[in-house]
Amino acid sequence: MPVKIRLQRHGKKGKPFYWIVAADARSKRDGKYLEKLGVYNPNTNPATVELDVDGAVKWLHNGAQPTDTARAILSYKGALLKHHLDGGIKKGALTEAQAEAKFNAWLEEKTAKIQSKTEGLSKADSEARAKALEAEKAVNKARIAAAAPVVEEAVEEVAEASPEVTLESVADETAAEEVVAEASPEAEETEAPKTEE
Repeated sequence: MPVKIRLQRHGKKGKPFYWIVAADARSKRDGKYLEKLGVYNPNTNPATVELDVDGAVKWLHNGAQPTDTARAILSYKGALLKHHLDGGIKKGALTEAQAEAKFNAWLEEKTAKIQSKTEGLSKADSEARAKALEAEKAVNKARIAAAAPVVEEAVEEVAEASPEVTLESVADETAAEEVVAEASPEAEETEAPKTEE
């Protein structure tokens, strides 16, 4: 029975979520599998990969062939490196301590790269948000500056008509009118003239 290490699709349409499984090569893509080795979520940035490295190495020792995507995932998590180092131990080129030290050094370097990538992404996201906020503030200032001459002209016209009116009293009156209009839309409907029958 030829065994493949491959992806089994789950999730909803447009949001795939995969299980990494060891399955018979003749079984369906989402069908029966021999062992679940991990999960792969490409929807996050960077992609989330959880893998049982020892289980994957056990299947690789037994002759399981990974698909192209599964091979990339196994390489990303270090399962192929561990399989390679185990081959060196069997041939006598390495001791177990040396192989373990090499694997741990590689793992630390890989986690550092992933950490720096996530920090870079979060920094870029915060910078983009700050730029968007500054652009919004600039637009608001431009709107206020464009509206200021219109308000001043209205105040001057009213002041010419009655000198005791100030800018604050006009602003208070317009605010009061807006509050009354918002508070009682039914009152406007009821004030409509009634026709006699």
